[in-house]
Amino acid sequence: MRVRTDWTLLLTIVGMVSLGLVFVYSASSVIAGERYGEESYYFLARQGGAALLAFAVLIALAKLDYRKLNSMHIAFVCLGVVLALLILVYFLDSAHRWLRLGFLNLQPAEFAKPALVLFLAYFITERASDINGVHTVAPATMAMLLLAGAVVVADLGSAVVLMGTAAAVFYVGGLDRRYFRFAAVVSVVLLTVAVVSKPYRLKRVVDFADPDYKLVRFLDVGGAVTAYLQRAAVTGDTGYQAEQSRIAVGAGGLIGEGLMEGRQKLFYLPEAHTDFIYAVVGEELGLFGTTLVLLGFLVILWRGFRLYWVALDGFGRNLAVGVTAAILLQAFINMSVVLDLAPTKGIPLPLISYGGSSLLSTMILLGLLLSVSERARC
Repeated sequence: MRVRTDWTLLLTIVGMVSLGLVFVYSASSVIAGERYGEESYYFLARQGGAALLAFAVLIALAKLDYRKLNSMHIAFVCLGVVLALLILVYFLDSAHRWLRLGFLNLQPAEFAKPALVLFLAYFITERASDINGVHTVAPATMAMLLLAGAVVVADLGSAVVLMGTAAAVFYVGGLDRRYFRFAAVVSVVLLTVAVVSKPYRLKRVVDFADPDYKLVRFLDVGGAVTAYLQRAAVTGDTGYQAEQSRIAVGAGGLIGEGLMEGRQKLFYLPEAHTDFIYAVVGEELGLFGTTLVLLGFLVILWRGFRLYWVALDGFGRNLAVGVTAAILLQAFINMSVVLDLAPTKGIPLPLISYGGSSLLSTMILLGLLLSVSERARC
């Protein structure tokens, strides 16, 4: 079979990663100099190393025929390994996020995304003739709840991405709409429990929806809710990041202040090189820069969802939809937070933000997408 390189997708990926490296340096050079003396390239060097590894993985997966991954063993082993790592990191790291190996730090929650996409693509393809049967819905639901439950302990945003991705794959797989209605109700309940269980999560939602605490004071007669929210005060003002992000994006205007000329990254905007790097893009390149990043994700959306019609088989279609949904959902959540359209949530912008685990996970997903796209019918 003749393989055709999807240059549109590949060049978009190269361009976005390159832009990400530029802005990782722009956003982190001053912080790196403050923390590591003369090493202003500290974060750029680490991200560059991760990018080289990630591109090698991307090319290897693009060359691999994705149909070889349509295997029960691969699907369940990937899911099992990620679950084991999530359990391990729960006991080894106080923040329940990082597996620290000395020379390398891994964030297992990031790798839950490709693991879930592979599992769902295999499972839904295998059970396509009985997609609404209990023997399909029950085990798939159990696997997703186990994975999301392990992730949500430390990373609510990633858990939301996982559930949204599963919903997209099940939707194109033909799952009956009554299951979606039931899942929506259950998801709202579980999401509410997850938010309320952590004071800092609840405070972020309250700061976003009721920043003056008028409604809280009206409803909280006994003061219990206010006292609970104050337990998160040690983490600082949860509305501060959103405020600084708005200032950065607003200062950029149409064409920005100029590359490397942003001010908010100078110790005003926390996590400028990670979760809020989109705000730095907005300040330095203005609406032009933020639109350019958005267009990059829209290209991925286009190249991904076209495969619903032109992929060779059901596994390829499910794989492409899962990959596209996972990346676009995460990007949408990150950009919504930066633009103050959603409560603050620590979730990186795919391909742009600093973070080796995030970049490698995203490139694994895109490698799978390239593999499907390069073997499509047209």
